[in-house]
Amino acid sequence: QVQLVESGGGLVQAGGGLRLSCAVSGRPFRSYAMGWFRQAPGKEREFVATISWNSGSTRYADSVKGRFTISRDGAQNMVYLQMNSLKPEDTAVYYCAADRSRYRSGSIYTDEYAYWGQGTQVTVSS
Repeated sequence: QVQLVESGGGLVQAGGGLRLSCAVSGRPFRSYAMGWFRQAPGKEREFVATISWNSGSTRYADSVKGRFTISRDGAQNMVYLQMNSLKPEDTAVYYCAADRSRYRSGSIYTDEYAYWGQGTQVTVSS
């Protein structure tokens, strides 16, 4: 059974930073691209960042480019999202997701991900 467990969310002031973590178990982690998405109240889930199966490429939403960094640790089966210069509009539940197919670069579309974590709340105060 595949499990993704996020942690690291919380309340932070605007301009501050947080690092989200996602622990993956139950599948060969190193073969799959990983992504981070977020969902604010009353809004659809949106793409934040993705990293390819071999860490060779990353991709970011325009709204977070230059402020967020996605990374992965194959030895620990972990994915991270370092978030800096946070803004109130970054407030959302953040979800970690695992690609449905192996050896891909990562997608911005939720349908391309087969497994999701339960989410972690990030709140940025102004």
